[in-house]
Amino acid sequence: MSAQPDHTPVAPYAPAPGAPAELLAQLRADRRAERWVPAFEREWAAALEESRRTFSLNTLYEVVNVWQARLASAPAVDTFVASGHDETGFIDMAELRGRRHR
Repeated sequence: MSAQPDHTPVAPYAPAPGAPAELLAQLRADRRAERWVPAFEREWAAALEESRRTFSLNTLYEVVNVWQARLASAPAVDTFVASGHDETGFIDMAELRGRRHR
């Protein structure tokens, strides 16, 4: 019999202890820094609050993992956008989010 509750979520990949600071430095060096740094800082602050409330690091790990993936995929996104592909059939996520919050 296990002492762990059945509903305990499995923690995602745990980033290195210095990963958030390294990630923030990379975001500050990126050409999108004006938009990305404040967004990362907002998400990080919310994750810290959630972590304090729940005593779980999962949300912090998730924020780091998502932003690492976003930063890693940025060159491919830039290449796609620069290629001139027609993206009129794609959903505008910013517009979609705006509709949900009205």
